[in-house]
Amino acid sequence: MGNLKLRGKDLEKIGFPKRGNAISIALNTVRKHYKKEGKQTVLWMLQKLVEEPDSYKDDPVLGAIVQVLTEEEDEDEKQEITLRSIDETPQYQIYGKKHIDSSAKLQLRNAMRLPISKAGALMPDAHHGYGLPIGGVLATQNVVIPYGVGMDIGCRMCLTVYDLPAEHIHREKYLLTEALKEHTRFGDKAFSHIIEEDPIFDRIEFREHPFVRKMKDKAYRQLGSSGSGNHFVEFGIVEMVDYDDKLKNLELKKYLGILSHSGSRGFGANIAQHYTKIAREKCLLPREVQHLAWLDLDSEAGIEYWIAMNLAGDYASACHNQIHKRLARAIGAEPIATVENHHNFAWKERLADGSEVVVHRKGATPAHKGELGVIPGSMTAPGFIVRGKGNVNSINSAAHGAGRAMSRTKAKNSFTNTEMKKVLKQNGVKLIGGAIDESPMSYKDIHQVMGAQRDLVDVLGTFTPKIVRMARSKR
Repeated sequence: MGNLKLRGKDLEKIGFPKRGNAISIALNTVRKHYKKEGKQTVLWMLQKLVEEPDSYKDDPVLGAIVQVLTEEEDEDEKQEITLRSIDETPQYQIYGKKHIDSSAKLQLRNAMRLPISKAGALMPDAHHGYGLPIGGVLATQNVVIPYGVGMDIGCRMCLTVYDLPAEHIHREKYLLTEALKEHTRFGDKAFSHIIEEDPIFDRIEFREHPFVRKMKDKAYRQLGSSGSGNHFVEFGIVEMVDYDDKLKNLELKKYLGILSHSGSRGFGANIAQHYTKIAREKCLLPREVQHLAWLDLDSEAGIEYWIAMNLAGDYASACHNQIHKRLARAIGAEPIATVENHHNFAWKERLADGSEVVVHRKGATPAHKGELGVIPGSMTAPGFIVRGKGNVNSINSAAHGAGRAMSRTKAKNSFTNTEMKKVLKQNGVKLIGGAIDESPMSYKDIHQVMGAQRDLVDVLGTFTPKIVRMARSKR
């Protein structure tokens, strides 16, 4: 305790620039103010700061790091890649424009000025991110941008519906609560053993890929666990309001359901860090877009990243499957329907003009015509089971949630635990873990978000949270 062993190389791996003072200032800051915290806890916090700097810009301690990260680079630094002029920038659509902060809009506009950008869109839950905004969709020509996917590769939603009435959640509240406590883990915590072996570890990539094979042990330890921050596992009430052939077992009534939100854990984060570093060394860009450095998909590094990204996405899915299997056994129920989707990923798709592109969805739900997905609200607001309309203007995409209405720091300074507990009680929600910065009051109105994307998705049903499990606050 009291001796935080953190090095500059640790910060480089999570995206801090080598040049300038960002690393030294960050090290001095955390050694002074977080010297009693564990290394992994501090790295997690700095990783979130790198990915979502706007959430920490008002923080009295961490704000100084954000400021130096966003300072102008030295005037004499050479830029090998120039951006398009505003007049040359392809047209793009913004949904729910009046409720999106200006910094997120500017980030997408800058991304569209990249010479490799072909099309883009901004979803109604968008807010400032790192590189590409959260809620940003970007189509590129034969290149992949690691930060266009994000640090949490394959972050996704998974909903399981059981043939149990909604009343079951009230009759068996104790059983369901204990099941969440016993069979979920968050943040740095992992299971001491895997409940059930998973075929994901038989994949050839874990044996032959030059980078991910080193990550196998870490991935094995964290299988079936969830991330920190806004990740959750919760029991709630599913109410179907429309039919779909893919959900033929579901009638227009209410059911018990489990909804989980998480990604590829430390495995995916290490992939993102490693290949972002390579991209930035190969692709020198102006300061405002330097974190949108890309890898050519014909290059060795680009091919490696693409393979690793897809493996991380499948690993994230395996984590959700493990969680849902354990909970099903614990409550003695059999699923009758499942809906799941990534919202931090890149896909090879075709635009309306027939051209093949790489579509990055960083905090956006795939919404091709007929495609099913889940868009969550907050811990007191309903989520929505949706079917995509295949809108070409949104690049077949939709929002991935309610979206933050304020930064984490502002949420901590605006609300108290007492206020949050009152709101939870009013909505009949039991919270296990959680933190003020994830309070429902810090999120946008999900109904407003859904109203801004009527052209993008149809609503098939809702999921209303009732027993929510999240990581406890890191700070």
